[in-house]
Amino acid sequence: MTSFDPVPWSQTTAVVLARQPSTEKDPGGQQEDFGKSSPLGLLILVLFFIAVFFLVKSMSKHLKKLPASFDEPEPEPEAKPEAKAGNGDVKKDD
Repeated sequence: MTSFDPVPWSQTTAVVLARQPSTEKDPGGQQEDFGKSSPLGLLILVLFFIAVFFLVKSMSKHLKKLPASFDEPEPEPEAKPEAKAGNGDVKKDD
């Protein structure tokens, strides 16, 4: 048999073993400390909350500095020269 020959079908089957549930005190691999947290975990959680508080505070300070709109202001339309000279300098023809 060379390395390129197909494997016979009889050698491809696998034996599956089923394990009966144990009658031990701790089934499923859960030890007595399962689900409990340590004081170190509480400390890490408190540090994360403190970090998030300062991040939110800093972000709100930076957001207050932003302008209300980033659009360019529209240029004011230029007035006609006649409208600017409206202080009685216009001569009337008699």
